[in-house]
Amino acid sequence: MQRATDRKFVVVRRKTRLEELIVRYNTVSQAQFYIEHLGADFSDYLREHDTYKSAVQAAVATLELIGRVQVVEWSFLPNFIFDPDAVVIAIGRDGLVANTLKYLSGQPVVGVNPDVKRWDGILLPFEVKDLEKIIPDVCKAKRPMKEVTMAKARLTDGQELYAVNDFYIGQKTHISSRYEICVGSEREPQSSSGIVVSTGLGSTGWMKSIVTGAAGIVSRVADTLIPPTLPTMAWDSDYLYFSVREPFVSKASGATIVFGKVTADAPLKILSQMSENGVIFSDGVESDFLTFNSGVEASITLAEKRGRLVV
Repeated sequence: MQRATDRKFVVVRRKTRLEELIVRYNTVSQAQFYIEHLGADFSDYLREHDTYKSAVQAAVATLELIGRVQVVEWSFLPNFIFDPDAVVIAIGRDGLVANTLKYLSGQPVVGVNPDVKRWDGILLPFEVKDLEKIIPDVCKAKRPMKEVTMAKARLTDGQELYAVNDFYIGQKTHISSRYEICVGSEREPQSSSGIVVSTGLGSTGWMKSIVTGAAGIVSRVADTLIPPTLPTMAWDSDYLYFSVREPFVSKASGATIVFGKVTADAPLKILSQMSENGVIFSDGVESDFLTFNSGVEASITLAEKRGRLVV
């Protein structure tokens, strides 16, 4: 078959809720029994699965007429090697796009919404039917790209991890995390339920909920309305925000450095004082983490690479 290009197209997909249930309960009937026993609608799981499966199959069929295609389950991304000139097509929710971007080195990503009736798709501007037109333009560099700033965590032992939305730093059980925090010339020992660092893309997610919650608490305590305002961050912002969650003040810990910016000139440094279960994970994927226990220092900076989203 004569193809239009030798470029490789990597389709990134993830298991549906039904597929995850089958992994856990072995069969569809057992999964159905479990869901219906809880009083939920199992037919919704079936509809979601069928719609998603059809979308992936249709996308692959379209792409095979243009170039070489490989389908990759998202859980394999940490160990997957992408061709430098590959075009990546992420089919799923917004989180799938974010979790794909951090494993790339400048390859363009096309976000495809497989179920527009179910998902808003902020990072999914296209549908499967658009691929026939979009992909040839991407291959010819005729489609505009939107750059996305990433964050980078580097440990003193050389290990690294990237984030497209945000980092969590602390105890993996989200209980009291002990560490020393340093921003610029400020340094302070702290005990908290962890630190969240957000990029511009992630600023409307976890970080926004933290700011909203804090404003709500202060409004109640002060008996005056304090609006939850977080300055708007562009996706390609040249800074990050960090927030300390629920800092505890004691003789050995303070709560002065609780929120601020991370810039190229002022990285965030954190020295772990956790004897065990200290972790750093990104974008909500707790299974892909760096161990962060006593004596290890993490430096959180702007990443040297950026994501590239096709728009």
